[in-house]
Amino acid sequence: MQRRTFIHTLAMLPLAARMGGLWAAPATKSKLLVVFLRGGYDAANLLVPISSPFYYESRPNIAVPRPGADLNTALPLNADWGLHPALRESIYPLYQNGQAAFIPFAGTEDMTRSHFETQDGIELGQPLTGTRNYASGFLNRLAATLNGAAAIAFTDQLPIILQGSAQVPNSALRSLAKPALDQRQSDIIAAMYKGSALAQQVNEGFSVRKELAQELAGEMQAASRDAITAKGFELEARRIARLMKEKYSIGFVDVGGWDTHVGQGNGTGYLAGRFDELGRGLAAFSQEMGGDWKDTVVVVISEFGRTFKENGNRGTDHGHGTAYWVLGGSVHGGQVLGEQVKVDRASLNQNRDFPVLNEYRAVFGGLFARMYGLNAAQVERIFSGVKARDIGLV
Repeated sequence: MQRRTFIHTLAMLPLAARMGGLWAAPATKSKLLVVFLRGGYDAANLLVPISSPFYYESRPNIAVPRPGADLNTALPLNADWGLHPALRESIYPLYQNGQAAFIPFAGTEDMTRSHFETQDGIELGQPLTGTRNYASGFLNRLAATLNGAAAIAFTDQLPIILQGSAQVPNSALRSLAKPALDQRQSDIIAAMYKGSALAQQVNEGFSVRKELAQELAGEMQAASRDAITAKGFELEARRIARLMKEKYSIGFVDVGGWDTHVGQGNGTGYLAGRFDELGRGLAAFSQEMGGDWKDTVVVVISEFGRTFKENGNRGTDHGHGTAYWVLGGSVHGGQVLGEQVKVDRASLNQNRDFPVLNEYRAVFGGLFARMYGLNAAQVERIFSGVKARDIGLV
């Protein structure tokens, strides 16, 4: 290198450093896990409006009783809200320790009450009007905004929420006990994509699957059975935590079985069992994260809530507003946050379900701004046309 060129290069280094700082994403150790409850869970029996006589009139068979000595009564959160008793040993302690909060009247402005349309719309995070880009989910846009923060989907296929410009692998933990492809087949497929734009994504996907399969093999040998099916979401959540601690900062997992049209139960029954399984899994996740829990935020969402009144089959039908859960070591928990109204007949949406007062894109935008130090332009890149709303989650 000529002396003149060398001196010029040295002179440019401070400028390059400043430019790097200008374009780099905010430095953060934050980890985010989004849990999607597919099927539209009954938020009114999760976050129980214990101060509302109308709730108990509307649900003569499936209402969760007001807080009392019985173990199947609601757990008191404040004067207006109680928590389903199935979460007594899992989520309730997190709430009492200030590490769990709830947002009632949350959701999307989409009124179709269609599982598929509403799920897709939420995952896209785009305006309801105008043309939609189905290859651009809002968590992928978040990863891209954070300069390609490592993200992963714990699903059979890459969900819409993580599709986009950032390369994201997916791996369904429950399917690893019986892998669809052996190593030879995986090598053949990887060779087919060698040299293409998808090569990195394919190789990373197979690598993640191999690592998880090796871990699972030891557990299966010890249990001598399909441990994932036997243990349910709790075991899966622990695996998710171990992966996120080691290499991923953004994760997504979905859990089905929430479409409770018939016999959903109250303090006990089918829905109580689902809450128990989910709660134990989320509590296990928090434990497995260890010291990283202080930098972790878990957000539990669903496409919509259920009808406020029970139906003739002692269940509920597709509704509108729902309740979000927000968990984490740095969450301003022990609170029920966001805009709220008195739960009575007059406040119902279309005389049938909860209204949406806390629109999900605004809430997520406010959360991302606080977690990652994003400015208004960066939030706009993730949620076009939305003003971020900081409701004090972190």
